[in-house]
Amino acid sequence: MRMKHGGLAPSLLCLSMIAGCASPVRDAKPTIDLQAHRGGRALAPENTLAAFSKAVGLGVTTLELDIGLTADDVVVISHDTMLNPDHTRDARGAFLASKGPAIRSLKLPQLQAYDVGRLDPASNYGKAFPKQLTHDGERIPTLAALFERVREMGADQVRFNIETKLEPARPDETASPEQMVRALLAEIDKAGMAQRVTIQSFDWRSLALVGEQNPQLPRAYLTSPRTLKDSRWTSGLRVEDFGSAPRLVKAAAGNGKGPVIWSPAFNDLTPALVKEAQALGLLVLPWTVNERADMARLMDWGVDGLITDDPAILRDVMSERGVPLPPRGR
Repeated sequence: MRMKHGGLAPSLLCLSMIAGCASPVRDAKPTIDLQAHRGGRALAPENTLAAFSKAVGLGVTTLELDIGLTADDVVVISHDTMLNPDHTRDARGAFLASKGPAIRSLKLPQLQAYDVGRLDPASNYGKAFPKQLTHDGERIPTLAALFERVREMGADQVRFNIETKLEPARPDETASPEQMVRALLAEIDKAGMAQRVTIQSFDWRSLALVGEQNPQLPRAYLTSPRTLKDSRWTSGLRVEDFGSAPRLVKAAAGNGKGPVIWSPAFNDLTPALVKEAQALGLLVLPWTVNERADMARLMDWGVDGLITDDPAILRDVMSERGVPLPPRGR
């Protein structure tokens, strides 16, 4: 995502997709869905197999990631719709001088000619993540490769929170919502991962399609101040007509069978909004939370999970508070 414990938290029962679960179940023991944003980009190159492997080894509940479609309709893992010069090098090993081609314009072999294994230290992005270890030779992976890597690691408990990267204002830059959702659901079905996947998006058109085509899948409605002001992102719905973001999400989600999640920018949350959302049957998973104080405050408010660039810090905060930790992978 780009835009930047008083009460009892809902259990992860719904998120584990146990059949028939239609609304959050309250437990006496709080739990937190620990989500590694882009695989935990504070620690390893974002959205790479190296990052996902590290996060699984560290111990997370969920791998958060972004997807796009190549010119040959392969589902690949990338936050950016166009190659990002902050972490993309060409075949000569030079960082791109500016934005590269759109993911959608390249076939998979062309896309994987680029190296995304380190940050440009001169970029603002590079300066923001000084702990990130380099993994030269990392390529933009396919979603199928990630599923296979996690399977090889025996991490059968790890979930996937997959964001469809779409730009309503620039439709020619990506596949259409229909094309992306069709390819994504086919890949999930092929891998047998439907019980472990959540689909998220700022572009709610793709979530409406998921609700129609696979209503059992959990859907996470991402929001930011910018997207809430522009109904192109919210399938034509306007927050002014519903009175609050949680009510808008509830209306957009309709009566699907899978759990519904509201994922706001964490600075947009208040205790009252958390309570309102949960009263409406929504799970609340804010993004992107990297500071200990923010993690602790949001946990005090009873959020259901946190999306973070640094899962190691969140594990520490959870441990200090006696919150159950997800198991470490091997």
